Amino acid sequence: MERVYKNCQSCGMPMKRDDHGGGTNADGSRNVMYCSHCYQDGRFTVRNITVEDMKVQVRGKLKAVGFPGFVASFFTRNLHKLERWKIHTMAVE
Repeated sequence: MERVYKNCQSCGMPMKRDDHGGGTNADGSRNVMYCSHCYQDGRFTVRNITVEDMKVQVRGKLKAVGFPGFVASFFTRNLHKLERWKIHTMAVE
């Protein structure tokens, strides 16, 4: 049985917030590990990114939709613990 993740294992977004229900694998099937913003057609949408750069990107997006800076920082504090960043320390695919 495949594990179902509550949050994208790249950006941390709650999977239930993904309008597309998750990313897609190369064969077109639904990917349950990553959201559609991070993973499409079996590849990361932004491949050459570090976890620190991802934190900056996510904080910016959260602020843009109205979250205060301290809340955005709180939500990104553990991004380095997500599967993508455990597997790919520098995330250079």
